[in-house]
Amino acid sequence: MNKPNLENQFLQEDGIEGLNDLPDNHVHLILSDIPYGICIEEWDVLHQNKNSALLGSSPAQKKAGAIFKKRGKPINGWSEADRKRPKEYEEWCSTWAHKWYRVLKPGGFAFVFAGRQLAHRCICALEDAGFSYKDTLAWIREKAPHRAQRLSLVYKKRRDQKAATEWSGWRIGNLRPAFEPILWFAKPYKRGGTIADNALHYGVGAYNQDAFERLVGRPDNIIRCGYATGEGGLHPTQKPEKLMQILIELTTREEQIVLDPFAGSGTTLIAARHLQRKYLGYEINKIYHENAQKRFGKGGA
Repeated sequence: MNKPNLENQFLQEDGIEGLNDLPDNHVHLILSDIPYGICIEEWDVLHQNKNSALLGSSPAQKKAGAIFKKRGKPINGWSEADRKRPKEYEEWCSTWAHKWYRVLKPGGFAFVFAGRQLAHRCICALEDAGFSYKDTLAWIREKAPHRAQRLSLVYKKRRDQKAATEWSGWRIGNLRPAFEPILWFAKPYKRGGTIADNALHYGVGAYNQDAFERLVGRPDNIIRCGYATGEGGLHPTQKPEKLMQILIELTTREEQIVLDPFAGSGTTLIAARHLQRKYLGYEINKIYHENAQKRFGKGGA
């Protein structure tokens, strides 16, 4: 069923199927924090090889409390079938990438938070759909959890003091995840014209460096941005509203339409509203959608 109004709405429905209702070349910007496919929650499990241990918790995780509450799969997986996870993630991205391309205006931009581990697969899917991969921005987080197990402790538990001493200082895991990539894509502008022509006709294609410098300080592809006091706790992967405002001001003008097909707790949409942009968002999870509606009722606070 077609929606009577395709602006300034936040719909509780599937953001992949919902795009079927949008006309071609309808939105000026797509800005979305998509599932990363790393098994944070059930909605983030995007591969076929599941088992009883997935999303469970180990004694160490229970001790850690709020951080790393659920067990994902190790990088090398638990079986040979787990090696298919990156390809399956790319295939999932391909189910919606062509829809994003269709509804975005020529020359329009798409920003995607895709995670470090599988971002390259997202890039391939959007390129295959027709997008040009423009750049990767680095969001520097003020705080980031870091839990890399000491290899020496593993050997101590095995009562192998010699190995524990030899491997002192070594860890199992990753360095502290201090940045997250923001993938920047562009829908090609019409052939036979220029970006300058496209900006006049469709209102997109260039970026506002003055606005970016006002918000960030320098025209670098690195953004340092933290959370406002009291912000957070509404979604496991919630992003700062200021970060979304920076990206919206970088690429759009007032009254243009910002789309978020995986809107979570509505941060992108609230940022758009605060900046006098029109917005359209989808979130299939009822609880997250209700949390967002409460934020809208409070003026986005």
